[in-house]
Amino acid sequence: MASAYISKGFQKDGRFHGKVALCTASTAGIGLAVAERLAQEGAKVVLSSRRKEKVEAAVEKLRAKKLEVSGMVCHQAKKEDRQRLIDFTLQTYGVIDVLFVSAGVNPFKGDMLLVTEQEWDKLFKVNVKSTFLMIRETVPHMNKEGGGAIAINSTIAALYPDAFGMFVQPYAVSKTVLTGLTKVLAPVLAKDNIRINCLAPGPINTQFLEGVYKTFYPDATSPPPAVVDMSFMRRAADPAECGAVVAFLLSDDASFITGEVIPVSGGSVLSVASAL
Repeated sequence: MASAYISKGFQKDGRFHGKVALCTASTAGIGLAVAERLAQEGAKVVLSSRRKEKVEAAVEKLRAKKLEVSGMVCHQAKKEDRQRLIDFTLQTYGVIDVLFVSAGVNPFKGDMLLVTEQEWDKLFKVNVKSTFLMIRETVPHMNKEGGGAIAINSTIAALYPDAFGMFVQPYAVSKTVLTGLTKVLAPVLAKDNIRINCLAPGPINTQFLEGVYKTFYPDATSPPPAVVDMSFMRRAADPAECGAVVAFLLSDDASFITGEVIPVSGGSVLSVASAL
């Protein structure tokens, strides 16, 4: 049986007061930052990831900050896990108002033409297929409440692949599909009063980014110039800077925004383009 961790504590008033947020791949990095920001603004948040110990640690971390959160083990690419996560959210809080889909893998780093078929299949199974299915399986429950809001986590490389060069070429292709998925789903979901938007992060200080640049710069203790110099800001962002943007997109403050891809990259696209 899947493990679940529930905590209830002080809930601040805010844009998400009385709302329930479901966040996948949300025990570290951008996903955790989004979950924390939504909870800070009043949401009851269900977070998840594949590893029990990470779910438990994330729930405890946010509970220590007096935030109302619950957590459940979920491998987003597995149908039974997705269903258990949705069922758990409904059983715990009754509704699902907003959804943040953040699961993603990057099993290959290097020349695009060297990616194996197995790695290619994994990229699309997790990054694309499971994202769509997570949305499709959640939407009926939003419909029952008269609407909702969804955000997907992509990458700045989906808008401008050269932003990361050889670091994430196959990954960028899979995440590019998510920008198209956002635009295709926007008019479909709008009929049911559901908005959907896409985050396109640039260099963000996460374990994911570290895993990418250490493949090519194993001795680096922080993002090397090849990474941070891609943006006008000349730094990598804190995950909380993505959390703030996603919270806006999922809130009623963004009530007339749907089908958009929002870069959070310090000007990465413009910086790379200006260097050409």
